[in-house]
Amino acid sequence: MGQIRVGTASWTDRTLIESGWYPREASNPEKRLRYYASQFPLVEVDATYYALPAEQTARAWAERTPAGFTFNIKAFSLFTRHPTPVRALPADLREAAGQSGKDRVYLKDVDPAVTEAAWDRFLAALEPLREAGKLGAILLQFPPWFPIGQANREYILACARRAAPRRVCVEFRNRTWMTEDNQRETLAFLSGHQLPYVCVDMPQGYPSSIPPVLAVTGDLAVVRMHGHSDKWTSKEISEKFGYLYREDEIGEWAPKIRGLAADAGVTHVVFNNCYRDYATVNARQLADRLSASRGPGA
Repeated sequence: MGQIRVGTASWTDRTLIESGWYPREASNPEKRLRYYASQFPLVEVDATYYALPAEQTARAWAERTPAGFTFNIKAFSLFTRHPTPVRALPADLREAAGQSGKDRVYLKDVDPAVTEAAWDRFLAALEPLREAGKLGAILLQFPPWFPIGQANREYILACARRAAPRRVCVEFRNRTWMTEDNQRETLAFLSGHQLPYVCVDMPQGYPSSIPPVLAVTGDLAVVRMHGHSDKWTSKEISEKFGYLYREDEIGEWAPKIRGLAADAGVTHVVFNNCYRDYATVNARQLADRLSASRGPGA
């Protein structure tokens, strides 16, 4: 069985800090990251979706975490065809990015030179993590308006080539990729290019719903646990992701995760139900279940 790493999609969420999960002495960002890294071996950074990271920030992350700790990094919104505020770009790129006259731009609105410069800075900022052996995967989470098709497959490959030799993983939010008719084609495409598929657990019945298909399409398997909030369409993050998995649900997921790990070199499980201490509680429950299942001396 391959290595399994369990963590959460944030260690800085305001409601997590206010929940009391951190001990009193973890009173600043550095101490909170050090404490988090003493509890879990993996974290996903989602702040990089909203703004390009700074190299000095990534260097601090690397220095504040132990050897072997892993950061998965969510790709900047522009790269995955999400609307991006012009002000989210570095100051010297904003004038060129805003030539369309829009405050929020899509990839199609931006000169390719601006996008290329943004990619350069994004990847350069992650170098301290890569050099420290702490960069796991760059999460390419594509939006609901990114359906299956040849042009979009080619764009996924273009992103993977742009990020190389850094590993990417791919999450879909358009159901056409994983309908019964298209599942095999999608997974074969990802497998053929050794691109890890991001398995998801999320509410069903919505246009963006992806079924909880478990598949290994590369040397890394990734599972993102979004919860089952009945307010999935809410614009309030606390409502959309405010779901605490029950212990029996965690118990059902443990053997599924072990099954993935039997085929993957490394498996990452990220709890994205980041409201108060929900994600940290569930991540600990799953980690304990997986540890107990290995038995004494395993």
